[in-house]
Amino acid sequence: MKNKLMLLACFLIAGTSLMAQSGFQWKTASSGGYTYKYVTNDPTKSRFYTLKNGLTVILSPNTKEPTIEFRMSVRAGSNTDPRTATGLAHYLEHLLFKGTDKFGTLDFAREKPLLDKIDALYEQYNKTTDPVKRKEIYAQIDKTSGEASHYSIANEYDKMMKSIGGQSTNAHTWYEETVYNEDFPSNATDKFLALQAERFRNPIFRIFHTELEAVYEEKNRGLDDDSWKINEKTAALLFPTHNYGQQTTIGTVEHLKNPSLVEIRKYYNKYYVPNNMAIAMAGDFNPDEMIKKVDQSFSFMQAKPVALYQPAPEKPLTKIQKLDIYGPSAESVRLSYRGFAENTQQSLLLDLISSILSNGKAGLLDINLNKQQKVLRASAAYQQMKDYGIFFLVAQPKQGQTLEQAQQLLLDQLNILKKGDFDESLIKATVANQKLSLLQSFDDNGFRVEAVTNEFILNRATKWDKSLNGQDAMAKITKKQVIDFANQFFKDNYVVTYKHKGEDKSIAKVEKPTITPVETNATETSPFAKNLLATPSKPIAPKFLDFQKDLNFGKAGIAEVITVENKENSIFRMSYRFDMGAYNNQLMPYAAQYLTFLATDKYSAEEISKEFYNIACNYTFNVSNEVATINISGLQENFDKAVSLVEHILSNCKANEQALTELKSRILKSRENNKLNKAAILSGLMSYAQFGANNPTNYTLTNQEVNNMTSADLLSIIHNLRNYKHVITYFGPENLNTFSANINKLHKLPAEFTAIPGAKKFVYTNNEKSQVYFADYDMVQSEVRWARNAGKYEADLAGKVTLFNSYFGGGMGSIVFQTIRESKALAYSTFAVFAAPDRADKQYTMVAYVGSQADKMNDAVKGMNDLLNDLPKSEKSFEASKYNAMNAIETSRITKDGIIAAYFANKKLGIDHDGRIDEYNELKPLTFTDIKDFHDTRVAHKPYNYCIVASDKKVKLEDMEKFGTFNKLTLEQIFGY
Repeated sequence: MKNKLMLLACFLIAGTSLMAQSGFQWKTASSGGYTYKYVTNDPTKSRFYTLKNGLTVILSPNTKEPTIEFRMSVRAGSNTDPRTATGLAHYLEHLLFKGTDKFGTLDFAREKPLLDKIDALYEQYNKTTDPVKRKEIYAQIDKTSGEASHYSIANEYDKMMKSIGGQSTNAHTWYEETVYNEDFPSNATDKFLALQAERFRNPIFRIFHTELEAVYEEKNRGLDDDSWKINEKTAALLFPTHNYGQQTTIGTVEHLKNPSLVEIRKYYNKYYVPNNMAIAMAGDFNPDEMIKKVDQSFSFMQAKPVALYQPAPEKPLTKIQKLDIYGPSAESVRLSYRGFAENTQQSLLLDLISSILSNGKAGLLDINLNKQQKVLRASAAYQQMKDYGIFFLVAQPKQGQTLEQAQQLLLDQLNILKKGDFDESLIKATVANQKLSLLQSFDDNGFRVEAVTNEFILNRATKWDKSLNGQDAMAKITKKQVIDFANQFFKDNYVVTYKHKGEDKSIAKVEKPTITPVETNATETSPFAKNLLATPSKPIAPKFLDFQKDLNFGKAGIAEVITVENKENSIFRMSYRFDMGAYNNQLMPYAAQYLTFLATDKYSAEEISKEFYNIACNYTFNVSNEVATINISGLQENFDKAVSLVEHILSNCKANEQALTELKSRILKSRENNKLNKAAILSGLMSYAQFGANNPTNYTLTNQEVNNMTSADLLSIIHNLRNYKHVITYFGPENLNTFSANINKLHKLPAEFTAIPGAKKFVYTNNEKSQVYFADYDMVQSEVRWARNAGKYEADLAGKVTLFNSYFGGGMGSIVFQTIRESKALAYSTFAVFAAPDRADKQYTMVAYVGSQADKMNDAVKGMNDLLNDLPKSEKSFEASKYNAMNAIETSRITKDGIIAAYFANKKLGIDHDGRIDEYNELKPLTFTDIKDFHDTRVAHKPYNYCIVASDKKVKLEDMEKFGTFNKLTLEQIFGY
């Protein structure tokens, strides 16, 4: 299932046919023998083509780097699943990676009869209810699948993508869409299009029962995710008839247990037709040349009539519906309202209202709840689908607060909105902030293709002009319109979802079937793949940074200044960077949090937030363990205002004892919630395994020390911050001299810097024997991470580390993924990586991971250990991994303030130049023998720390004791409080 970026969602909501602007108008043009449509003043310069067979093609040229982002989208998702086979669209998405009759197979003529037999067995299995007979049929499926796997080549699609330089092969299914996404180097366009055309020509559903098990794992992971349960059960009440609420993307447990390959094929034939599909591409290409190539590649597709999901209208909701959900994570309350169809005036209003309520700085929830610390945190958002939307408000209660009390605080803010107790300038400021965000986002090729893909999915590609005009349309909305609409919309017509901490007794996991590992034939290659990869690609020369040329070094008073000039637009991003953080002063992160709630002699804390929002600028004080930064960004025209305001705050903020009392309470509540977060627990176990009882995770103030914090201590840090040595970085339209002169006037500095306090040092553990670090957590699955400290950083290892990771455990084409998931079906998610440190005095860490059903944990651990101890050899996979690793460097372009970030990253490693130069040169001569030696000496037959989060009711102590010396850690040991 897809989690859409809220910025993209807001952008797509915003268009409305009621408010057109002359600046964005449809035009028709012809070039290169093809006619296309475009919108004037479109920042993405997108061309919209419709080919003769009905296939939509959207091309957005952007030549800043030699790569291309690609999306193949289909208007088919869980909405169009048959009622008797939910989850089918998602199954199909997985199967589109398995190949065709030309690739993914060694001998399709011999493979096909076995695949046909498997199809028939699944039909028989689907119709059989007797448990004994079902088990017998599944044994036949397992046996026949093993026979068929002698002819299949697992993951050949992923290997080909890796071989042509692809970096992000993936796909997702959602309510009304299935989208396949790739990126690839522009010199591989012909190969890429040939592969994609073949992929969709005649997909073959092979290696199905192990992939089915991966989907089971995905389902079980969802059962362990409380937010997934909230979304699913809330939608069921909001949409009592529409498939948004009545069918989930991943499907029901019953339907997952009874798949039909025949029905999946019917679904493919019905919906995967060109007049129901779109290709979107953004990147380095000539659109005249690209459209011709796309047309030639996909001309085999033939249009068919398509009947998409046509729901009956939902009846109005007329009462408050209450929903109680239980699970191990922190409690929360959510109010959900059913919204409107895309591209309507009502949805535009709800998008605007979501920002009036919650924009991160000056919304009603931001100012009245978050700023005043009346809850732990609160937010609002509008999620848009095609037929309806969902408007929701969420709050996490603070210490001693009930869910009902938090709910009432949310309702109070809606009442304030309905009364009109907000400044009309919020509308103007919202528009300005959204425009600034889009200005930055449209520079990214991924954002471009996502935006136009969503236009197609929501059936409004012809309304791209309205979407581009969305912010201007929003600007015309008056305060009265907002108030009138809010009073009409926000009534007793919502679903209130109470998320309680407690045992969920309704969970029924998908049981593990007996699966015999299948052959992956990882060393084999189909004739199609050989031919595809035999054609040489025109080389792309890497472009490395020269810090002395790409950066400008100067001074502002006693502070070092580093700048990169922005020659494209008027956006600036500036920071004060301190080489100090929580390791230097444990109070520093809390001082940063406290600052958020402080007033000055001139502004209240709420007025400060509004000031920044009104000038469309952002300001943050971030403190990590080793670095602290004051970050300021926005439009250069407001630079002086933003910087002056930050300087004023740092100098003049004053104590607020009530705010500090509330902050302490919220910190303690957040700590309680951390102990309910399985990802945080697993991370803490990893830290314990690497450093022992005294480690970065539990190096924190005790709860008593939090309570003992004083305003004087925290204000001293804030007021004296600029007295410590720091570097001023700037990416913006001003040159070095102009910027330095300007910042020198605005930024107060001492005559000399105060020495930075020494930092806490942690001692790496000696991994002399295997250890198990276990934390009990109420969950269906088990999460297992391997961790081993693997020696200090060595600059000349960069190439080997990169290539080893690419070959062994990175991505779907890796040895780990092929073995653990494809062959043995032991996990949905798995990886292994030799993790490089970010500083020269730190150590490497060998990390592996498997998230599996608890009853498969033993097999999963054995499967990973086998790989850690014995590296399988596949020369083809190795060559693909090497090409991919080198191509990633050749096509990467570090630009803008990324150059500044690269400078500091290399500096921390003791490198005074672009470290990719060394990595690239080290990669060139490497052979499989080099990687095998690396694996043998640094990975294989070593003691490991096993970090396990699972339910002690579902995993056995005696099993874990076989892995190593068993240590059950308490949450206080893990977190330090």
